[in-house]
Amino acid sequence: MHLDTPRLAPIDEQDWNDEQKEMLGKQAMRGNVPNVFKTLIHHEKLAKRWLVFAAHILSKSTMTPRDREIAILRTGWLAGSKYEWGQHVLIGQEAGLSMEEINEIKEGSTIGNWPDHERNILKACEELHEHVFLSDETWEGLSSSMTSQQIMDLIFTCGQYRMLAGALNSLGVPLDDDIKHLVD
Repeated sequence: MHLDTPRLAPIDEQDWNDEQKEMLGKQAMRGNVPNVFKTLIHHEKLAKRWLVFAAHILSKSTMTPRDREIAILRTGWLAGSKYEWGQHVLIGQEAGLSMEEINEIKEGSTIGNWPDHERNILKACEELHEHVFLSDETWEGLSSSMTSQQIMDLIFTCGQYRMLAGALNSLGVPLDDDIKHLVD
């Protein structure tokens, strides 16, 4: 489900209006503003409000960065988002995940030597993807190592990245040059 041609092309920096410059000037990653932001800026009011929520998930969540990235990668993989996967392979490595662990995330909660805590995160992502609901077993497993706020952040992280995957896939956001090699 990956489009070869974007339905909405990213807006180049030289074409940004003043409001877009103000919003996107703060979004540079690895030296460039990623295409996700340059595409979502087609709808400035939506982008402005989404950025607040996305900032909570990515940098103000009660989850550890490692736990957050496990959840984002599993959700992105399940949603078939090459863009999300590529971006978060790099961010996941910064959060302490090895490439071996990142590759095992593709296989899910039944594969690998995950500690119970991380296996429960993977399982939660799978249940939210499949059923939009956490089973009692998964809730109890998460509750043994996470606070209620962390569990809520996990649920909202999965929801945010599932929603974003739908936008990325449907709009045809092109892969940034620095992640293309991570999705093939």
